[in-house]
Amino acid sequence: MIGKLESWLYYSFGKDQYRECMSKVFVNNLNSLRQANLLVVFFTAFFAAFHVLIDLLPGKEITFFNFIAYIITGLLAFGFYIYLNYKMQVGEVSNRFIYLFTTLFFVNIMTFGIYHCVWFYDGHIAAFYLCILICALLMFINPPLFNLGLTLSAMIALVIFSVLRKAPELAILDVFNTIAAGVLSLFFSWHITKLRLGMEISANVLEDERNKYLDQSIIDELTKLNNRRDFMATFKRYVNNYRTSDDFLCIAISDIDFFKNYNDHYGHPQGDECLRVIGAAFNKLKDTMGVYAARVGGEEFGMLWFEKDASHVDAVVSYMSSLIRNAKIPHEKSKVSDYVTMSIGVYVEKLGESHDIDALYELADNALYAAKGAGRNCAIINGRDSEQYKITPPA
Repeated sequence: MIGKLESWLYYSFGKDQYRECMSKVFVNNLNSLRQANLLVVFFTAFFAAFHVLIDLLPGKEITFFNFIAYIITGLLAFGFYIYLNYKMQVGEVSNRFIYLFTTLFFVNIMTFGIYHCVWFYDGHIAAFYLCILICALLMFINPPLFNLGLTLSAMIALVIFSVLRKAPELAILDVFNTIAAGVLSLFFSWHITKLRLGMEISANVLEDERNKYLDQSIIDELTKLNNRRDFMATFKRYVNNYRTSDDFLCIAISDIDFFKNYNDHYGHPQGDECLRVIGAAFNKLKDTMGVYAARVGGEEFGMLWFEKDASHVDAVVSYMSSLIRNAKIPHEKSKVSDYVTMSIGVYVEKLGESHDIDALYELADNALYAAKGAGRNCAIINGRDSEQYKITPPA
């Protein structure tokens, strides 16, 4: 029994998927509420004017209260419309807010419908009110229990006032019409909502698959850094679409010192673990220093970042070296340290000077070879407008 109830409550999609999709679809009700209230404003304004013109005809009695009912309903709807517009602009909207204003919208048209079709025109069948109810329900994507509550409230209110106010033969017709309208509105709103949720779930599945394949194409599985393909694409984007608030683009190529010796001594599984640790360290660069990092080769890594002041490059490079140094990965076969170290080559280019990413990459690679030639475990900084210099990490 509980399983069947949950299947009904969650449209057989499962609790988590239902809630995730409903939270996305339900937000659209805010725009639907704006449109629905605006429709009520135009509708009531038209019929208020129409009644005034009819009542001015010779022999017609002026129905002042009927006119006032249209005006009050329209003013309330217009007030809701203005407030909903404001809320959409400031972005302060919660699910409770949408539930509240959906309920207020229904109370407004329910009150008007009962007055118009039961209290004022007590000799007519309330088909007019029932049509408004059905159309209003179909404009929103509500959870089934909420829809059920709104529908039952409208049906019960109409039946009670019809029985109290109308002649028995008309009251019976109202009861049958109310039941028919309620069942039809629930049926259609149920299936429309289910269709929307199904479409949302399908879109989520497709988006997840797309992201999965995208990650596989640009993410290095071992280090979880971006791969060479994404590095070159990002490099090209940085060169051609740089930030106007910055003056320099920095290209860094780094290489693990004596990594072949590390693999030969510790074995390739341990070598992979070493790369994972370095990948995890370099993944911190984006959040801490705004540096994009990628694995561009076996033990080779590439970094890209912007600078306003070229002198700040030293601080970024020193931080890169400290990440590896603080990891304290033992390396008994290194000729420069007891732990894994890196050589780093950096080329600093003034933005807008060159769009040749291959040439810029080669200049950074040359700086890397210079760092290796200078004894490794250091960084060589070079640039078009600056002399080459070396940064050595503290002992």
